[in-house]
Amino acid sequence: MKKKIVISIVVILILVGGGFFWWQGREIKGSPEDYVIRETPEGKFVENKKAGLTVKVPEGWIEKKIEFLEGSIAIYTSDMEGKLEDEMIKPPLKKGCAIEGAVVYKQMNFDEIKEEIKKFHAVFGITSEEFEMITINNRQVLKNTFDSKFLGPSIGIYLLNKNKFYNFSIYWAPEEKEKCVQEFDKFLETVSIKP
Repeated sequence: MKKKIVISIVVILILVGGGFFWWQGREIKGSPEDYVIRETPEGKFVENKKAGLTVKVPEGWIEKKIEFLEGSIAIYTSDMEGKLEDEMIKPPLKKGCAIEGAVVYKQMNFDEIKEEIKKFHAVFGITSEEFEMITINNRQVLKNTFDSKFLGPSIGIYLLNKNKFYNFSIYWAPEEKEKCVQEFDKFLETVSIKP
């Protein structure tokens, strides 16, 4: 009996220790420092040279670097009201619009991304969800429109590029859908990704 307990403890220590060293040794490919905000005569831009990404911040909106998904960016209206926890916007919003953008350094196809989204959404009380393939700036992208009891309504856009993909999502307050979605469409036209 003592021998089984000792063996069990050794196995647990090996697993925990191995997991710790795996976590410490994993490769982080992105960070908030990858994002640079540039002000130009044409407007304010967020650039991530490492990911080959440039986007234009809508006029009068605020941008913030976020420590999430190996570095993300949040862009929101100055009147945005909602929860802000750990520097992250937590929908649903009470007022305004918010765009979250991230680069995920993982090679996936649209079907794999769609399955990951479904798994992620399973815990958020999704009341409606739709996936469709659309074209933005001559690029085929996956569009996910959903509503959630916990997050509220949202649209997510997923773009593929070699060994990574880009995600941009818009959240809006209940009375501001039309305005926010129009701004999101204009924002997506400014997305530039270098191959």
